[in-house]
Amino acid sequence: MRAILNFSETDLFLRAERELTAEQEMDYLEYIARRENGEPMAYIIGQEAFYRRDFYVTPAVLIPRPETEMLIDHALKLKPEAILDLCTGSGILAITIQKALGGLVRASDISPDALRVARRNADRHRASVELIQSDLFQHVTGRYDLIISNPPYIDHNVLKELEVAKYEPLVALDGGQDGLKIYRRIIPQAKDFLNDNGTLLMEIGYDQAEAIRQMLEQNQYSDIEVWKDLSGFDRVVKAIYRRVS
Repeated sequence: MRAILNFSETDLFLRAERELTAEQEMDYLEYIARRENGEPMAYIIGQEAFYRRDFYVTPAVLIPRPETEMLIDHALKLKPEAILDLCTGSGILAITIQKALGGLVRASDISPDALRVARRNADRHRASVELIQSDLFQHVTGRYDLIISNPPYIDHNVLKELEVAKYEPLVALDGGQDGLKIYRRIIPQAKDFLNDNGTLLMEIGYDQAEAIRQMLEQNQYSDIEVWKDLSGFDRVVKAIYRRVS
């Protein structure tokens, strides 16, 4: 109802006697029917909150999750001046970091539809973010103090059993046969795009920390740390890459 009337939560109570137009009533009943069928609320109303901002979302992008805010918390502590956001989706990471820190922020995604959503969000929040259509690093140039990513990491074999796969884009969910397909590409390739002492910061699946730690060590990353989310699951991994002179 708030979305249909463009009301704040307070407005909904203070103006509760307002009579809906026939069109508003029809929209409300349609929204209710869509929700009853399991469609996520964010897609119905077209937006979701993330790190105290509202972002546009469509079925072309993942719906922002509270646990992904952990990536922002750790990124802001680093105070990077040059940032690359891989698999940006709706642009929530790149935009939030740019608004907080400024600096050079680039964001890439393989999906042109996702990038259109990210551009709309960047314009909405007046964020200076350069968007690049790219399969990971394919069309990326330069080096960065921070490469941040929330890549697809759900095991392909269990994906079809999950409710999330009914509505959200498979390209942003499917991590291959063990969920690690994209990490196997990001971790070795990121070294060519990180400054000396640059940081790789990624969201991970709850059972992937040890495998990803091994990949990082095999690729000469150091200072590897893993943090748990509020549910107690491994959720964020950080690693430093130091160039050998």
